[in-house]
Amino acid sequence: MFTGQEARALIGATAYDHRGQEIGEVTRVYFRQASGEPEWLAVKTTGLVGQRETFAPLARAQVRGPHEVQFDITTDVIKRAPEVPPDGRVSPSAEAEIFQHYGMAEGDRRGPTGVPGTSTQLPGGADDAMTRSEERMHAGAVTRRSGRVRARKYADTEDVQQSVPVTREEVRVDREPVTGASRDAAVSGPDSSGAEHEFTLYEERPVVVKETVPVERVRLSKQRVTGEETVTGKLRKERIEIEDDQDTRR
Repeated sequence: MFTGQEARALIGATAYDHRGQEIGEVTRVYFRQASGEPEWLAVKTTGLVGQRETFAPLARAQVRGPHEVQFDITTDVIKRAPEVPPDGRVSPSAEAEIFQHYGMAEGDRRGPTGVPGTSTQLPGGADDAMTRSEERMHAGAVTRRSGRVRARKYADTEDVQQSVPVTREEVRVDREPVTGASRDAAVSGPDSSGAEHEFTLYEERPVVVKETVPVERVRLSKQRVTGEETVTGKLRKERIEIEDDQDTRR
């Protein structure tokens, strides 16, 4: 149950349906004349045919968050509800149509009184007063998905050159003249006529051995970056001109 002050605080709040989907914006509060208790909210919705301002029962609403209200009704039911008259006043027949749309007991048939953003209750019935209204702009922010980020590994191949020192064996021929003491050794040694001497030569060849080693860890995380953006909108403001029979305007 909302008090009058709590109901007025809902003006300008964002309205959501039973599934949490945004419907529109609360624009007015309507009070029951007999008791002065708040009974209806006017919700401005946007559809294929433009904007409509329709009635929604306050009894089926609850505060969802700061400046947010949620109804236990579908968006379609609220959008198809009777539309708020341009002058904001509701006749008894129109009130009966609202009750019938929501399947509620009609109660007081003298009609609710519309309070478009004010705390003053207007008298019921027809009079000579004309209501002047103007639009107010309430800027806020909604969260929506802007994109997805995915990390994926790829293997790239590149050519790498590296110098490797290698060793090989070669045959070297040393020649020395036989003279003096070496002559006696050469004469007393075995006869090498027709003998063969064979050597096995070795050399090193470069080889490539690859190993996989971890070099870096990559982790994805989200962070909030807050900035400011300027929004603009056109607001409609009504004005009243008074003409008398002397064709003067005031």
